[in-house]
Amino acid sequence: MPVPALRRGLLDHRADLQRRWRTDHPVMTTESTDTFPIGFIGLGNMGAPIAQRFVAWPGGLVVCDARPEATEKVVAAGATAVATAAEVAATARVISITVLNDEQVRSVITGPGGILETATAGTVIAVHSTIAPATAIDLAEVCAVHGVDLVDAPVSGGAPGAEQGRLAIMVGGPRAAYETVKPVFALASDMTIHAGEVGAGTRMKLARNLLHFISFTATTEAARLAEAAGIDIVKLGKVVRHTDAITGGAGAIMLRDTTAPIAPNDFWHSVFTHVRGLGEKDVALALDLADELDVDLPLGRIALERLGDGLGVGPGEIASHHQNGVTR
Repeated sequence: MPVPALRRGLLDHRADLQRRWRTDHPVMTTESTDTFPIGFIGLGNMGAPIAQRFVAWPGGLVVCDARPEATEKVVAAGATAVATAAEVAATARVISITVLNDEQVRSVITGPGGILETATAGTVIAVHSTIAPATAIDLAEVCAVHGVDLVDAPVSGGAPGAEQGRLAIMVGGPRAAYETVKPVFALASDMTIHAGEVGAGTRMKLARNLLHFISFTATTEAARLAEAAGIDIVKLGKVVRHTDAITGGAGAIMLRDTTAPIAPNDFWHSVFTHVRGLGEKDVALALDLADELDVDLPLGRIALERLGDGLGVGPGEIASHHQNGVTR
């Protein structure tokens, strides 16, 4: 769909796109790579706090959103608002996009009033929206015809992470394009990773969010068990958040560079055998309690069955007993 126009009155509040001359910003030399303007399209719940951080970019920030009011705060901080994505691309050399879905990303880049109408060769487009990897690959091919690089750069950490400058940004695309966007992203991210080729950033984000939402689903099982057992689940939540902050939560076991089975003489074998032993014991006890209270825990049963194999050390004695219908 076409990119909606913004209120043109906002154009009166132009940022100084050569901030190296301003006394409230670091002095930049003409050889510096951070004097080029950057752009941001889509100032929603996630885009707005990222754009707010990008205002500090010494080369200046140009923004565009379908809702005029969405640009007001970032314009007040020093950005310039323009009416279309094409106007952003006429100025900016790195352009971030945070819109709703694949269709909107395509429209912003290739539609009427889109980026490719005016983008010059060497421009880098960074798509922060979570889209299909195939969409990123397809759009990168279209952009390449114009001499423009596209990277998929989904983020993790939510709006609070953006506000604090602590996002993780996973970049898929050419290494040179990654090096171009990395100093820009550093304004909102304390972990920017080159995931691989175009599409790899999105694939990494999907794997990360799979863990996130399966964990949420497991949380609902734990809450049901605790509630049935007469436990205050608000207090349980406090305990979970407290200990996850210490142990690192589910990501704490993501230490190996492969998911292949672990050889018995491998260093990690004893580590994950120990984890399996603790996990199987505790999950089995929780399942026994669930049986007593008539609470269904399908993810808990899957976890007991598959934990050992997932860790690469195979099921332990407790899991084997449960699979054979033997309870503790």
